[in-house]
Amino acid sequence: MTRPISNPPHVAARRRRRQGSSSLFRTALALALVITGSLAVLAARSVVPDSEAKGGLGPIQVPLAGLEPGACMSFAQTGARTGPTVFLDPGHGGLDPGVVTFVGVRQVLEKDVTLAVANRLAALLRADGYRVVMSRTGDSSVAKLAAGDSIANAATASVLVSLHFDAFDDPSVGGTETFYDAGRPFASKSKKLADALQSSLVSSIGSVDRGLFTDDKLAAPTLTPSGSAYGHLIELGPALKGWVDSPSQMPGALVEPLFLTNPDEAKFASDPAGQQRIAVGLAAGLKSYFTAN
Repeated sequence: MTRPISNPPHVAARRRRRQGSSSLFRTALALALVITGSLAVLAARSVVPDSEAKGGLGPIQVPLAGLEPGACMSFAQTGARTGPTVFLDPGHGGLDPGVVTFVGVRQVLEKDVTLAVANRLAALLRADGYRVVMSRTGDSSVAKLAAGDSIANAATASVLVSLHFDAFDDPSVGGTETFYDAGRPFASKSKKLADALQSSLVSSIGSVDRGLFTDDKLAAPTLTPSGSAYGHLIELGPALKGWVDSPSQMPGALVEPLFLTNPDEAKFASDPAGQQRIAVGLAAGLKSYFTAN
C-alpha cells in the first residue's frame, strides 16, 4: 500500500521506508509470531551498569504481563533533580531488522542504530534528571501483550518518543522528518513535541529539514488487513476496537533523523560520534518541550 505524502517544495516525493520490506520477510515474520508466540532473544543489556543507577538500584522492568526479557525497562534519573518520565521506543528489533544497508563492506541495520541512539539519549536524559523507560534494551521484540495493554501507559510516561531511520530507492534523498497524530485529544502537545524534536535535531546534525507530518501520511505495508485499515502508527494513534483498545495516553512523536539509504547519512548514523550528536539533538528537543509545557 502506498499513500502520497506532502513534501516540502525542495524535497522530491517518495514512497515511505517500510514500503521496501519484502513480502517474503513479512510472511516469515508473521508465521514466526503465530507459531512460536515469542522468540528466544539475546540477554538484555542495560543502558548503564546497575551501580550507576540512582540509589544503587539497577533498572526495573515495568510490571506488565507478557513482556519479553529486557523489554519496558525503567531507569531512574542519575541527576540531582527529579524530572518527568520519557518513554523511548527504539524501532524494530529481533527478527525485524528495519532498513538494511551497507557502509563500505560493513552491514548497517536500522534496529542496531535506533538502539544505539536510544541508549545514548537515555544516558543524557537521566543525567538531566529524567526517568527513562525503554521499550527494549536488547536485540529483541518488545512484548507479547494481551489486547488493551499499553506499555507506555503502564510506564506512566509524560511523553513517548519512537526512533526510526528512513530509506528510499534514490540514495541522494536525505534529511530529517518527524511524525505525530493529529486526531488525539492532546494533538496540540504532540505537534509541539514533534516540532521541538525536529528543530533541535536538524540544528544538532545539520540535516535537511523535511518537516513535520501527521501519521496518517505514513504509507507502510502491514501484516494484516486490520493494520492497513487503521491508517495510523500504533504507538501514537487513536483507539480502534479489536486493534488498539488502549492507545497511548500521552503526547508522542516518531522521529526519523536520517536516511540509511543515503551513503553519507548512513555513515554518520552508524558512527558513535554521529549517534551522540543525534542523541544530543533529541535531548535538547525534549528539554525545550518540557520547559515550554
